[in-house]
Amino acid sequence: MWTDAHLHLDAAEFDADRDDVVARARAAGVGLMISAATSVAGAEGVLALTRRYAAVRAAVGVHPEHAGEADAAAIAALERLARDPAVVAIGEIGLDYVHGIETKAAQIDAFGAQVRLARRLDLPVVVHDRESHADVERILRDEGASKVILHCFSGPPEMAARCAASGWMISLAGPVTFRNAGTLRDVAQLLPEDRLLVETDAPYLSPVPVRGRRCEPAFVVHTARAIAGLRGISLDALEAAVERNARRIFGVSKEGSPSASAERSAEEER
Repeated sequence: MWTDAHLHLDAAEFDADRDDVVARARAAGVGLMISAATSVAGAEGVLALTRRYAAVRAAVGVHPEHAGEADAAAIAALERLARDPAVVAIGEIGLDYVHGIETKAAQIDAFGAQVRLARRLDLPVVVHDRESHADVERILRDEGASKVILHCFSGPPEMAARCAASGWMISLAGPVTFRNAGTLRDVAQLLPEDRLLVETDAPYLSPVPVRGRRCEPAFVVHTARAIAGLRGISLDALEAAVERNARRIFGVSKEGSPSASAERSAEEER
């Protein structure tokens, strides 16, 4: 079973054919899809998708582009939403110094508050990092984050090695297949087997050989095939490793349902 560790199934790009997109993913062997919200309002929509599709789980959070919305009321709303057993992470959260350097202070505040929320709920964080590697790593360490997924990883190999040594997950997306992938190929090769995830970030960043098309979760297999080649292992071996890693970090059973412990924890909080 493949896991698409990060996508945006609620995106408007899927409004016309969302059922078909999910069906194609399932046909491609994708048994688990983690759909990430970017705002509190978006989190409600992502949760609705988990009711509609058995293979979908939710991450809820405020994206750095919406950092100004992450006030105390928003954090409280996220905490309420995150009690739902279908929520397996806090995300997409983080820092973006490409599209939003002018809101750097607000981003840092929002990021820290949501990392603390994730720690209170014992959930992993799904982290967005655009040209903000040092601050992302510093904040995660200062806040004592231990359950971390660095989504669509774009940092240097030495950062990947440090983060993997800390027990954090590195999630690779379509850019690892691009001609200008550069050091991302080194990252794909050096990661320990138990620290690797694969994602699409659909509807964005379609991998080769479907680059230029709208990305969708079925395409995660293309990225996985490139990574398996770089690591010199079979596609089946990579699939098994990624499935183990995804089930462990997201607390999801082999059948794709929330783990019993996660269900008990959510019930106790009600």
